Amino acid sequence: QVKTNPSDQTWSSVCEADLDLQDAQVVCRELGCGAPSVLQGALYGDVQTPRWSPEFQCGGHESALLDCRSSGSARSSCSPGKAAGLTCSGGDEFRLVGGASRCAGRLELKVLGEQRPVEGYYFFTLKTAALFCEHLNCGSAVSLQPTDVSDQSMWRINSDCVQSGSDLWSCVESWRSSGTLNLTCSDIPEANLEHI
Repeated sequence: QVKTNPSDQTWSSVCEADLDLQDAQVVCRELGCGAPSVLQGALYGDVQTPRWSPEFQCGGHESALLDCRSSGSARSSCSPGKAAGLTCSGGDEFRLVGGASRCAGRLELKVLGEQRPVEGYYFFTLKTAALFCEHLNCGSAVSLQPTDVSDQSMWRINSDCVQSGSDLWSCVESWRSSGTLNLTCSDIPEANLEHI
């Protein structure tokens, strides 16, 4: 629910049709709750409060939902079962799979409940990979190896977007590709390197 007018203390539900993945990314970030994992109508019951909201048009990089552009027009209500429900992951949802250790393997992300490999041929750098190694408590990035697989849905991460200081999840988009990414981290947490 949102307060669409800060001077008004009334909370309103958002219609499911007016909230997409980019909007959900902004909401989860604003709440400090990681990435979106489930977005669907009436996920937590159909509330009886007024359901009035504009259609949000977030780019995914905004820090707050009300910073996003909106359609300007608002629906007076949603049909039953169409108030948006959102579950955030509570934290970063990524892992390395199929490698010799937990700090090596194919990089996968889970966004809106969909676990997919990361697309490996465009915009991805060792500097961006280092962020994943660090979050996995696996030290620094040692190597990136693009690998051919069957054409499938993947998540693409734009390194330029990440390096510009944007939140990781606002730099992710759905993509079809036949190239995924194997990442090897040093397996030594950075904090311990100076003691060796």
